[in-house]
Amino acid sequence: MRQALAADLAAVEELVRAAYEPWVEIVGMRPLPMDADYPALVEAGRVYVTDAVEGLIVLVPEDGALLVENVAVRPELHGRGIGRSLLAFAEDEARRLGLPALRLYTNTRMASNIALYASLGYVETGRTGIEGRSAVVMRKELSPPAVSPPAPPAGG
Repeated sequence: MRQALAADLAAVEELVRAAYEPWVEIVGMRPLPMDADYPALVEAGRVYVTDAVEGLIVLVPEDGALLVENVAVRPELHGRGIGRSLLAFAEDEARRLGLPALRLYTNTRMASNIALYASLGYVETGRTGIEGRSAVVMRKELSPPAVSPPAPPAGG
């Protein structure tokens, strides 16, 4: 995983289009990630990609949580663990930033995404309207990193 660079912008935008286009008919309109300002997000250092830009995640630090604003994986690569790896990366980033939780929202009609998030420990915390769309809001509390016991004194 690495931060997306300006040189990745075309690949990022194409990946988002490919990942969300199948949802347009189900949702009844373009999912919000399709209209995000990726040049600004990349410039702000919010977009992380797999090395070959097969998947991406957009992370936004907030007060008390790291917002997972977007997770996208090339449709032909679904089921290979890329999305799970991206979300595990988000957990590591949240811990690195000292944030105790992850937060995300997804369209109520994206049942497979909701099921994936629930299987990874995200809990529904509410429902809301966002720009004419109905969204499920989810949160995952993170355990503090394990602390190793001190090593016994040398010698003896």
